[in-house]
Amino acid sequence: MRFSDDIYVYEWTDSFENNCNSFYIGGHVNVLVDPGLKGYVPNLLESMEQDGIEKSAIKYVINTHSHPDHFEGSILFNDSDAKVGLHETEMEFLNGAGSSLYNLFGMNPPSIRIDLLLKEGKISLGDETFEILLIPGHSPGSIGLYWPARKALFSGDVIFYQNVGRTDFAGGSGSYLKQSIVTLSKLDVDTLFPGHMNVIDGAGEVKKNFQMVQKHVFPYI
Repeated sequence: MRFSDDIYVYEWTDSFENNCNSFYIGGHVNVLVDPGLKGYVPNLLESMEQDGIEKSAIKYVINTHSHPDHFEGSILFNDSDAKVGLHETEMEFLNGAGSSLYNLFGMNPPSIRIDLLLKEGKISLGDETFEILLIPGHSPGSIGLYWPARKALFSGDVIFYQNVGRTDFAGGSGSYLKQSIVTLSKLDVDTLFPGHMNVIDGAGEVKKNFQMVQKHVFPYI
């Protein structure tokens, strides 16, 4: 579904099956953020086609982290020209303790071609400049993808609407998660695109959500 100029939101709303929200940045950027579980990628691509976006148009697949419900579907881009990105810290984690999460859910860690080992700092995608923010806590190499020109933040599973990502999986840390959320709260954000639950739109609403989480959720992390 088209959310705004060049930003498309594919929110996962099935409460009986686990998967993540996926996002697409069109225009001259052509980035898919978090493809989700591979079994649901065909449905995602079909929804994108209904919005006039062909799979062949995707130039980059940026993963906020390596958990199955966000990352596994990247394997379906192994045979495409799209460059698949994952933070270098998360890659190390996936090749070590991070693989245990796949085993926990009876899955095999996918063999995904990583073309972009992401690092903190500015990154050019298409003709736009983004920022990669290392925000550990949910996983060691979780990232936020920030688009300063649109004041848009793709936060993965670090913060949601009135909630946060879990920290009890391998590599999770409550203290790091809180630090990461504080870091994100200092950004100039008009729209927050989280890995689960609904999009938070409006600078005031985003700020209110950060404040609510820090006041009411932090004590339990």
